[in-house]
Amino acid sequence: MQVDRTEVIRTCINPVYSKLFTVDFYFEEVQRLRFEVHDISSNHNGLKEADFLGGMECTLGQIVSQRKLSKSLLKHGNTAGKSSITVIAEELSGNDDYVELAFNARKLDDKDFFSKSDPFLEIFRMNDDATQQLVHRTEVVMNNLSPAWKSFKVSVNSLCSGDPDRRLKCIVWDWDSNGKHDFIGEFTSTFKEMRGAMEGKQVQWECINPKYKAKKKNYKNSGTVILNLCKIHKMHSFLDYIMGGCQIQFTVAIDFTASNGDPRNSCSLHYIHPYQPNEYLKALVAVGEICQDYDSDKMFPAFGFGARIPPEYTVSHDFAINFNEDNPECAGIQGVVEAYQSCLPKLQLYGPTNIAPIIQKVAKSASEETNTKEASQYFILLILTDGVITDMADTREAIVHASHLPMSVIIVGVGNADFSDMQMLDGDDGILRSPKGEPVLRDIVQFVPFRNFKHASPAALAKSVLAEVPNQVVDYYNGKGIKPKCSSEMYESSRTLAP
Repeated sequence: MQVDRTEVIRTCINPVYSKLFTVDFYFEEVQRLRFEVHDISSNHNGLKEADFLGGMECTLGQIVSQRKLSKSLLKHGNTAGKSSITVIAEELSGNDDYVELAFNARKLDDKDFFSKSDPFLEIFRMNDDATQQLVHRTEVVMNNLSPAWKSFKVSVNSLCSGDPDRRLKCIVWDWDSNGKHDFIGEFTSTFKEMRGAMEGKQVQWECINPKYKAKKKNYKNSGTVILNLCKIHKMHSFLDYIMGGCQIQFTVAIDFTASNGDPRNSCSLHYIHPYQPNEYLKALVAVGEICQDYDSDKMFPAFGFGARIPPEYTVSHDFAINFNEDNPECAGIQGVVEAYQSCLPKLQLYGPTNIAPIIQKVAKSASEETNTKEASQYFILLILTDGVITDMADTREAIVHASHLPMSVIIVGVGNADFSDMQMLDGDDGILRSPKGEPVLRDIVQFVPFRNFKHASPAALAKSVLAEVPNQVVDYYNGKGIKPKCSSEMYESSRTLAP
């Protein structure tokens, strides 16, 4: 699973990345990590057309035990020239707050002959071992000696490791297309000093070039850098929301199209074996058992799609499997299992495989929830399907709409169909867009083929499909500025005092 990727650094063979990867460390697990370095062509940011420069594999344990791990990059099993990668690990404390900063500069030195300098600013955190860690690099402002860089957010941990007195080194460069940027000047500060720019005030520093200062008698400075915004954003965790009373509303939708095979036939994906649950049941129970712990009433709406249903036997793409349209809820996961088993003989499996109606149905409930302006209900829709969907355009549209709502969609592909088209719904390879070109606000779809977990425990499937949910919940509520309903005082204090 790809955890994350860094920013792209252009025209550079010794890049220092400012992007931080946050991973959970479990002492009791061997957590294998693979780092890959790719050279991306200038007009395209996708990995498909990138050149693979080399990879490095290690365990998280190796990195944390050494704190700084350097290894050669390998390409097809051999060392890739002299290239190497260095990974530095730090433990994060419980402070997840972000700070928003906005810098501008005045009267910077001109480093270009035919035009003005193209300045950008880098901020480094000075570590205890006297090394420096790049925290943020601004964009380049072309041809301007008094640039105003865009505001940016960075976590307080990244900026100063939670220590407001830690030294920060700031360097202003003049960007050059060959990657050999010219030094304009530098200054040092602390987060404590930067906080002086809160409540509409400004903090400014002289930007100094030490060489000029030593050589030139009347040297004043190489410009002034001004911080005109410092705003702290409180970040809440998944547990803050859950402990504040946010409920996970779990809904399941099951594919009853004809391609599953006649349920009376033992080859059918819907065959009810007396001793062995089929793949639909295995996936439903694995994911449902985890979600049910976060839902106090343990009542789960369950729907079917792609079948002809009694009494008229018309095709439906969002019918209640207990045939009670007014109340499609089943009592507990076991209730869903029983409703599934009892509805099978009454249905005519048909088609096509349309999932947009069911996404829209859950989105309607999630949309009503947004009116409360509270973090009280987050919706998870589990779709179990045996084939590639036929209403891809409508589904993309429905997912883009749902990405603005408190909901996530998990799709488990059952059986041996070719699911390659389904991967595009899972925004990991690039950004999913609606047919009109509107991008998803956030990545809310997780797709996995069940066959990848055939020989693994059900827990492995659940872990895989639910891994993204805590972040999706937090991204949604933090993005909307919605705080946990009632953060328990005791929990807050215990979190700060935890060892």
